[in-house]
Amino acid sequence: MELGPILTTRDVPGRVGSQDELLERSDLIVIASPNQTHFPIAKTTLEAGKHMVVDKPFTISVEEADELIALAAERQRMLTVFHNRRWDGDFLTVQRLVRSGALGQVTRFESRFERFRPEIKEGWREQGDPAEGGGVLLDLGPHLVDQAIQLFGPPETVYGEVITRREGALVDDDAFIALTHAGGEISHLWMSVIAPLHDQRFRVSGMERGFAVSGLDPQEEQLREGMRPGDPGFGEKKGLEPGHYLAFYEGVREWANGGAAAPVDPWDAVRVLEVLEQARSVRQDS
Repeated sequence: MELGPILTTRDVPGRVGSQDELLERSDLIVIASPNQTHFPIAKTTLEAGKHMVVDKPFTISVEEADELIALAAERQRMLTVFHNRRWDGDFLTVQRLVRSGALGQVTRFESRFERFRPEIKEGWREQGDPAEGGGVLLDLGPHLVDQAIQLFGPPETVYGEVITRREGALVDDDAFIALTHAGGEISHLWMSVIAPLHDQRFRVSGMERGFAVSGLDPQEEQLREGMRPGDPGFGEKKGLEPGHYLAFYEGVREWANGGAAAPVDPWDAVRVLEVLEQARSVRQDS
């Protein structure tokens, strides 16, 4: 079935004044709002009979995510989640090396997404109410956990350290997750906003060789600077596969028109939330 236009409230040509107006004007809605609003907006969208893309984290809890997937099935609506960092160039390179067996049996996968922002800023991300969905675990954790699961499958064991370190902070700002996968691979995942020294983005150890890369995929910064997918050099970083965020929405187009599976299965996003909830259950505070 051919769908109408895909609109978001951020699209200037399609700017609308309310959610109701947005629902009237599109068959497929992109939800890129604060974390705590994902569930209520998504539920309203499904009840209105619309298909949708939901930004990460899918919802604040596994329970909410399960409810949305059940509602989508009941209403026969399509639902996918924006785990865009599956299309980071550095991750695509790691994925190619792991799947090809070029590294041999992988023993340890290390992944870091670290920043240094020790000041406490205004906004919902710093609010202490768990219902707001703030903190570094829900902000950066979905990227790292989803990538690890894509490489090695759902973990058999989860260990987490979820810590609040900044004076006066109300949310977690420093976290570590260790996953043990069925094939014996161990994933070590760091996420932080108080890391003054940024280590390698990925470090993969195999029984035959290893791979490491520093720095972040360039696409986000390039978009901020005004570049667009398709521009010369977009997504490119020397020695790596080209990053390709556009592939997600190319997948949405094919999926929406009945030619392919969803670019991200919503159940993948549920598995990510399950890991994050397990990690938080052993929370430690300074």
